[in-house]
Formats: sequence, C-alpha cells, structure tokens
Amino acid sequence: MDALEQKLGYHFKDRGLLEHALTHSSYANEHRNLGLTSNERLEFLGDSVLGMVAAERLFWEHPDMPEGELTRTRAALVCEGALHQVALSLGLGRYLRLGRGEDAGGGRERPSILADATEALLAAVYLDGGMEAVRPIIEKRILDREGRDSSGRDYKTALQELVQRTPGSSVAYRLVDETGPDHARVFVTQALVDGAPLGRGEGRTKKESEQMAARAALEKLSG
Repeated sequence: MDALEQKLGYHFKDRGLLEHALTHSSYANEHRNLGLTSNERLEFLGDSVLGMVAAERLFWEHPDMPEGELTRTRAALVCEGALHQVALSLGLGRYLRLGRGEDAGGGRERPSILADATEALLAAVYLDGGMEAVRPIIEKRILDREGRDSSGRDYKTALQELVQRTPGSSVAYRLVDETGPDHARVFVTQALVDGAPLGRGEGRTKKESEQMAARAALEKLSG
C-alpha cells in the first residue's frame, strides 16, 4: 500500500478508505462474515468528482466551446479507456481485493474492473483529503496526460490534424480483437499511420477503443 500511495502522490489519513476503494464486489461477497462492502458506492462518487473537475477545467480553458463539444470532450477525457490507463500506470491491479473466481479469471487485468477501481480510488482521496487533495491527482493523471491537444478536441481529431501536416499521410483504424462476454465486451483497435501500426487501445465500444488507439499513437509521436 505504501508503494501505491507513493505513486499516487497522496498518503491517506484513513487507510481504511484506501482498502475500501480496492475491494471488488466479488471479494466482499466471499467475506460477508467480515461485514465488508464493495467499492461500488465509491465508484459512483468518484465518477461525479472526476466529471466535475474535468467539466470545470474545460469550462474555463475553452470559453467559446459550445455545450455539445464540451460534453464530447469531457467524455473522451474520462472514458473507461483513459481510467484503465491510469490504473496501469499505478499498477493498481496488484492491489485489488478480488474474489477467488474473479482473480483466477483475470480480473486484475480486466479494463472495466481497473477503471472502476480508479474512480473508487479518486473518491477515497476526496473523502480523505477533500477537493484540494483529489484535484491535483485528476489533473496530473488524467487531464494533463500527453496526447490531449490544446484545443480540447478528441484524440482522433488531434491525431488526424497532426498527421495531415505531412502531405499524403493518412490515418486508419483496424479492429484487431474482441474479448469478454456480450454484456462486457472489450474491443481492441490499432491506429495505423500510413499503413503502419502506431498505437493500440482498448474500450467498451469500438469508438472508445479507437480513441485510446489514437491517444497511444499521439503519445508515441510526441515522445
């Protein structure tokens, strides 16, 4: 837990909040005798906190952006794929408390579980330290990530604009894999620049996986 707090850049006063954020429903169900509750309520709160911080940032940074574009941009910034990437950067999977079946089934790598835990973690920081504690984490880990262009547009638009600076260059997207049951499908897409694979992304929809592939390609091009 100390290593996770160090990566996060925040040390909890109430370590129980951190443990709660990492408790999946499968673990809580297997340990009902301990009176444990899952992180689902924290996930709900974290989603709202994240959405508010992202909305406020976009509102002030883009005073001329219409409501529809603000909504789309916020959705691209805080989508499951983006939260999954944050979880991977924190190594969050190894700290999750999962039931035996979920653990054996690869739950520590499942994008939806990792994204939900990230939202729960943000809520735990908010409850422990307030908005002044969680805002810098959201800005650093999500809103300031490389790949977001200065106009606040989605990653596919940003990649298209970057590639078009070279005459004759083009961007395409190729669906390379689909995993998971029908109710929790995960799509994997590659972003191709001039026919060469440059970025790979996952998402709960094909559009989301394309956004994450574009984001990965942007990070590679700008790195």
